[in-house]
Amino acid sequence: MMEWDKIEVFGKSKVQHGKLSDRVYLMKLNEEDMPGIIKMLECLVKDNAYSKIFAKVPEKRRHDFENFEFQQEAHIPNFFKGREDGFFMSKFFNGRDVLSSPQKIDAIIQLAKEKSGTAHFFKEDFKYEIRKAIPEDVGQMCSVFKKVFDSYPFPIFDPEYISSTMSDNIDYYVACEKGQIISISSAEIDKEQKNAEMTDFATLPPYRSQGIAQRLLQNMEKNLVVKGVLVAYTIARALSAGMNITFAKHHYQFGGTLVNNTNISGKIESMNVWYKLL
Repeated sequence: MMEWDKIEVFGKSKVQHGKLSDRVYLMKLNEEDMPGIIKMLECLVKDNAYSKIFAKVPEKRRHDFENFEFQQEAHIPNFFKGREDGFFMSKFFNGRDVLSSPQKIDAIIQLAKEKSGTAHFFKEDFKYEIRKAIPEDVGQMCSVFKKVFDSYPFPIFDPEYISSTMSDNIDYYVACEKGQIISISSAEIDKEQKNAEMTDFATLPPYRSQGIAQRLLQNMEKNLVVKGVLVAYTIARALSAGMNITFAKHHYQFGGTLVNNTNISGKIESMNVWYKLL
């Protein structure tokens, strides 16, 4: 049985860590925990023999992390409340900073950039139903996720996790054919900082390459604007040409590559950051 990485609160900051992705991930930094939180993250690495720390930090704290030998992997303008840039900072251990397939990753980024802004507006005769997910969908959603991913950094195969996050800070969206869910996506919303991660894209194999992910993305963006979200971003598998192109087509800008960052689809992979100012 898969052992999920834990999400815990240290001080007032939210941290995920565990052997699945073999890392410590500072998901949400609280200013009151600076600068001690940095040493705490390093202690977690030492105590558990992890090989990476990954942290999302505001611009004013970037140099604090650099002083502890963190390096910038990605940058998103106006990430915090539409006013302060965000930096994705990392520190590596045990040789984890060696990027596999750099030429292939670069080729995918360049291909995606060439497709920038080419998404077409969908006609109303799109044959699948797109809607926001409801609690009654949770069982089907977990089934789709299990069919699409061999592993995932968050427990999306667990109905309790989906139900809990659905009632908290994640808006899930589904595409359906005759009432059956064939594709899923989600927007994880940080209400305080007014940004949202566009994530959890999963489409059953027979329905791929039909523009469903683009339609889901379009619907999520419209609803985020209504909610006052200012920045949307994604952390996409660097070797997945389709997802990188999908975001580039919708005017997302490339923010950087996170080296050997996330356990997804059975192994730890590098991820590309794309962002859009809504």
